[in-house]
Amino acid sequence: MNQSLKEKINKSLLQLFGNELKFEVDLQQTKENFEGDYTLVIFPFTKILKRNPEVIGKEIGNFLLNELEEVQSFNLVGGFLNLSLSYNYFCEELITYSAEILKKNNSTIMVEYSSPNTNKPLHLGHIRNNLLGIATANILAFSGHKVIKTQIINDRGIHICKSMVAWKNFSNGETPISSELKGDHLVGKYYVLFDKEYRNQLNELIEKGMTAEEAKVNAPLMIEAQQMLLKWEEGDNETLTLWKTMNNWVYDGFKETYGRLGVAFNKVQYESDTYLLGKNIVQEGINKSIFFQKEDGSVWCDLTADGFDEKLVLRKDGTSVYITQDLGTAIERFKDLTIEKLIYVVGNEQDYHFKVLFEILKKLKYSWADNLFHLSYAMVDLPEGKMKSREGTVVDADDLMQEMHSTAKKISMELGKLEAYTNQEKSDLYETIGMGALKYYILKVDPKKNILFDPNASIDFQGNTGPFIQYTYARIRSILSKQKPMDFVACEMGTIEKKILRHLLNYSEVIYKAAETLNPSLVANYVYDLVKLFNTFYQSTPILKEENQDKLNFRLHLSEKVSQTIFSGMALLGISLPNRM
Repeated sequence: MNQSLKEKINKSLLQLFGNELKFEVDLQQTKENFEGDYTLVIFPFTKILKRNPEVIGKEIGNFLLNELEEVQSFNLVGGFLNLSLSYNYFCEELITYSAEILKKNNSTIMVEYSSPNTNKPLHLGHIRNNLLGIATANILAFSGHKVIKTQIINDRGIHICKSMVAWKNFSNGETPISSELKGDHLVGKYYVLFDKEYRNQLNELIEKGMTAEEAKVNAPLMIEAQQMLLKWEEGDNETLTLWKTMNNWVYDGFKETYGRLGVAFNKVQYESDTYLLGKNIVQEGINKSIFFQKEDGSVWCDLTADGFDEKLVLRKDGTSVYITQDLGTAIERFKDLTIEKLIYVVGNEQDYHFKVLFEILKKLKYSWADNLFHLSYAMVDLPEGKMKSREGTVVDADDLMQEMHSTAKKISMELGKLEAYTNQEKSDLYETIGMGALKYYILKVDPKKNILFDPNASIDFQGNTGPFIQYTYARIRSILSKQKPMDFVACEMGTIEKKILRHLLNYSEVIYKAAETLNPSLVANYVYDLVKLFNTFYQSTPILKEENQDKLNFRLHLSEKVSQTIFSGMALLGISLPNRM
């Protein structure tokens, strides 16, 4: 429903009830099984007017029927007033409807997502993270905010040194060029190899009589990795050269993966630059009696009164922990950039960490601490089972994307209809379908829910899938390529056309709700519902074969608006649409 009609209804109700009405009414789309277009909930009125909801509902319904030409009829179901609007109203709305959001906001929002480690390639979990991050950023920007997309790459620490040690010991100088492997895959290969050789060393030491704990401390590979970390921190030239070389291999690999996913950033930070941030905050916290120091020299924040535990913020040897860095990074971002809100897209295994981080920043009295949000999401699994990590059985993002391309190719070839396509056009179409299927299957699910990702089920040309939406869009573009709509002369619509228009008019509300709740699945499922409505219309109503020119023209205009909205919604999700399939 457009804003002007909402304002008219509010103005009419003020006229009816005067100063007694001190709230803005909320109109919702009438539920599918009831007659009407929009529903006004009466219960808030009963608290103020102290009258029976049915009496109030009839009074409002009759008043709106007389006052507003848009209101054609009404019916009451309990405390719900269902309003039916005129066909003329929907006709006028179609003429002016646009899938573009006109409302502008002044706020700047930073969205942090991806943030991988440089010791292995991106995996299926990273795919959900990146898709949520870029879709959320797109939706926020589309609803009028200025958005800064960022990632902070975990490029230092013992896990990075493990890959370096394994490469140094076992690679014989292997490079991405000599191995014909993507750089991130090559480095990941040596991270897995480190773990394998380390386990062998543990077993050997245990067989010689050491306990498991003693073996972990004395395993030569682990000792070498720890020594390498110390050398890195001391600025050893040879260590830094190897570190930069291997990280650059990984960055080249990430760039290729991000490109295929359609992911980009405005700002990239590196933990090697930020890991010392936050140490000065520790002293500030001690001075304000927010942190306290234990006898061994470690520094803690007591959050037991807030429902959490005591939280370590500085080790006894003076080195920082993750939360120290996160405190420092957040403070630096709000200090250096003009941002009003910061959103972290991170898996739900870090829920506790972010609750504690936000609580500490509030205790430190940073005014922006209430504007921090954790977009928490659940895990993604394949039918074969959960992903594992160091054993090398992780579901690789590149492999999965290629599988999606191959599956799209197989299904498309089985369906046929590609005879007129060149080989390049076929390959591009397989990529569009495969990536659309992957992205939609993940983004249609509420972030808080687990996903069991089935590549074959995702590439289905029926049901709530990306290819079903893509096929419908291509069908509409095919219709419009054969005949374009002319200027409006008259509106000739039936019930199904009215339903489609009503759904179109709800697009901006869905966008704002998705931006407010940080939930791209609202957009995905809105587009699916629109596509279902259009397919019902297409199956039951002739378009190009319609002989009445006014009806034909109206249906062409409606089809055009539907295709624009599908394109807009899918673009927000990062999904491409083909003009023909």
